[in-house]
Amino acid sequence: MNIIFIGDIVGRPGRRALKEILPTLTDEYQAELVIANAENVAGGNGVTPELAEELLDAGVDVLTSGNHIWDKKEIIPYIENQERLLRPANYPPGTPGRGFTVFSVTRNTKVAVLNLSGRVFMGNLDCPFRMADILIEHLVQQTPVIIIDFHGEATSEKQAFGWHVNGRVTAVLGTHTHVQTADERILPGGTAYITDVGMTGPRDSVLGIKTDVVIKKFQLQLPARFEVASGVVQLNAVAVGVNPADGKAYFIRRIQRYLEPK
Repeated sequence: MNIIFIGDIVGRPGRRALKEILPTLTDEYQAELVIANAENVAGGNGVTPELAEELLDAGVDVLTSGNHIWDKKEIIPYIENQERLLRPANYPPGTPGRGFTVFSVTRNTKVAVLNLSGRVFMGNLDCPFRMADILIEHLVQQTPVIIIDFHGEATSEKQAFGWHVNGRVTAVLGTHTHVQTADERILPGGTAYITDVGMTGPRDSVLGIKTDVVIKKFQLQLPARFEVASGVVQLNAVAVGVNPADGKAYFIRRIQRYLEPK
């Protein structure tokens, strides 16, 4: 079984890249499940119910997120009822939504998708290491195939987490920094790992935002209204090959595709 994971989708350009490129990728890798991080699809910050549905209609099976999930307040009632949109599982008890889902790929094959957030330079959340221990024990009762979106800032925290769950999950796929790393590998226990899958959005930008806006903010240290950049659009993703019988990954490949501006 092959799975495609799409890196953080940024704004309208990222949504365009997903819709135009994903069908080709799905055919190329014969993917049976598509996961995408959607926390930046609404103008670079947050996600709305309408845009979540747009991505699901475009062929994404499960949407993950991170610290920007609450940027659009209208997502709160939606996330309570949409099992295919996740927020990090290590938010406090009582937070709207859910941090994992079990998706039926076929009648006999299920995939658990778990969303967790790091804590280094991030929010004051529960420990993702301890939360993973609790939830993996629960999820493995339903399926050996467990994919984790680890949404974090620090490379060291992501790597430590990958080793912590090595051999217990199928894949640890990092998100949040929007820059695809070149450290994809299969860990000794059969867990696919990459520190960051990257970004699906404008290539000539600073993390998807217009360069002049971000440069000015760094120079003057004043608040700035971020605007999604234009131009060439990139899609960053990974493909992961999985043995559904034992949940072990046997390959992980970085994907980079580009669209010329309209």
